[in-house]
Amino acid sequence: MQQGETTPATRHPSFGEALRFWLKLGFISFGGPTGQIAIMHTELVEKRRWIGEGRFLHALNFCMLLPGPEAQQLATYCGWLLHRTWGGIAAGVLFVLPSALLLWALGFVYVTYGEVRWVAAIFEGLKPAVLAIVVAAVLRIGSKALRNAVMWGIAAAAFVAIYFFGAPFPAIVIAALVLGALGGRFRPSLFPAAQGHGSAPASVIDDSHDSEAHTRPTLARAIRVIGVCLVLWWTPILAAGLFQGWDGTLFKQGIFFSKAAMVTFGGAYAVLPYVAQQAVEVHAWLAPAQMLDGLGLAETTPGPLIMVLQFVGFMGGWNHPGAMTPLLAATLGAAITTWVTFVPCFLWIFLGAPHIEQLRGRPAFNSALAAVTAAVVGVILNLAVWFGGHILFPGGVVAWFSVAIAVAAFAAMQWLRVGIIPVVLGAGAVGLLASLF
Repeated sequence: MQQGETTPATRHPSFGEALRFWLKLGFISFGGPTGQIAIMHTELVEKRRWIGEGRFLHALNFCMLLPGPEAQQLATYCGWLLHRTWGGIAAGVLFVLPSALLLWALGFVYVTYGEVRWVAAIFEGLKPAVLAIVVAAVLRIGSKALRNAVMWGIAAAAFVAIYFFGAPFPAIVIAALVLGALGGRFRPSLFPAAQGHGSAPASVIDDSHDSEAHTRPTLARAIRVIGVCLVLWWTPILAAGLFQGWDGTLFKQGIFFSKAAMVTFGGAYAVLPYVAQQAVEVHAWLAPAQMLDGLGLAETTPGPLIMVLQFVGFMGGWNHPGAMTPLLAATLGAAITTWVTFVPCFLWIFLGAPHIEQLRGRPAFNSALAAVTAAVVGVILNLAVWFGGHILFPGGVVAWFSVAIAVAAFAAMQWLRVGIIPVVLGAGAVGLLASLF
């Protein structure tokens, strides 16, 4: 098959088709990075076949090394592969936008009424369904990535390192990268690159295609990307300083959360203690109880868990409005916090992805990638175990309601081939009904 040729089943999606998918993804991306990556793998790789297995894992491994939410950056990377820069922007923005709007509305309800119990009720049904999605994804990715005893060993070592010793994500991935590079040099047969099953249909973009023209890096393109992203990143911060003053809450939030965006390696949980300490004790943007409530709201809504930072920005504006009304100050605080948290993500992808794409097909890099892919399976398994322990055994007691939903959701997807959206919607409805009756 030549580049650009596809079977009818793998026709290149139009920009409108992709746009509708990214919008849908933004509304159903529950479960933190594991659930979000699982949903993307199911939809993009297996169901729609827009991205091949190898290309998807190639992108995922790169995103795991970056600061910021890896699932949102993976969506941006895949959107960029499919429809160039505007495709990446659409995917990355729509991954976050539904969550941002919903969290703003919940923040308003929170400061007005003090509780959002119906959201928690829905999530009681959603959480075990997302766990089932994650487990199914671990099985699928693992069956393709762990192709010999060495790969199984790397996955097990990654799981042990992060689960029992708390090793940071980037350290695990870098260690796997080095091990794979050395193994590929001295024993390449033991480090085969992950790939789909031999009978799997072709994808629109997979390893059988040459690199697309827009994925080839140039110096001029890199300079444009850096210039545009830095202007977009810092213009609102400087505008906030001119508008409210350099000692105003908005400017301080822009500076603080820009710093946080640079150090969020290893997911939201790695940076939240630092953010909570600074936001509560140093800046007094919100109270400790409000910080915990914000984390609960972020876990309850779709989108990356790092969206809790938006709630911090919202509460900081509400509690310190200055000359503005509390709602306007809260809205601007939420907006600037979200902006400086996610604009850097586009910079990392648009600047680095072309160079990562050029490394495809090189034997030494493929061996390193195989080791990283195996390690990623162990990392995802760790998150699935951690997630499952909190959902199925809260406080050391079996939550039979959650167990029943998780088993039913897994069976529906794995054997009855029910789609993710019906499973998510059905589980949420069950959770809400259970709270009523």
